[in-house]
Amino acid sequence: MSDDNMVQPLNLPSQSFKWHTSWDKTNHSNSKITSCRNSVQGKILIADDKGFVCPRQDVLSNGCCNIDSPSTSRYSCESCHDNGCCSIYEYCISCCLQPEKRALLMKILGKASETFNILFASITDHFELCLTKCRTSSQSVQHENSYTDPKAKHCYGESPPAAQLGTS
Repeated sequence: MSDDNMVQPLNLPSQSFKWHTSWDKTNHSNSKITSCRNSVQGKILIADDKGFVCPRQDVLSNGCCNIDSPSTSRYSCESCHDNGCCSIYEYCISCCLQPEKRALLMKILGKASETFNILFASITDHFELCLTKCRTSSQSVQHENSYTDPKAKHCYGESPPAAQLGTS
């Protein structure tokens, strides 16, 4: 393929996958974007498909974070650990959307088991992948009812959160 942003990580010939790229950083203004998809459910924060995270009140009518707001940040890894696990879902999405995370995510997609391939087959771009990866999963819980690490329950990385010993 001639477009470097399009890959087929799941070996499905009819599926193209759109990666978020760093060129999106330039010439970005609220007037040039017609709409954004966003993480929707956050009570306090929202992450949009351009990598911005902002307080819910700073989401514009087009679904994008207001980039002119001082409380909006891009590719923020606030609340995230080195292993790619974060305590806050929206920061997990924003961090996961960093163009530099592409190699890691491609590696994860390449290792996906058949079960996960079925889930990932419906994902068409980097934003949807980050939304899916950052949701809590069975790898983030222990004993079916408690988080392995309540401070790192949203993970985009390869490894599940490490179990916390004792209580705090």
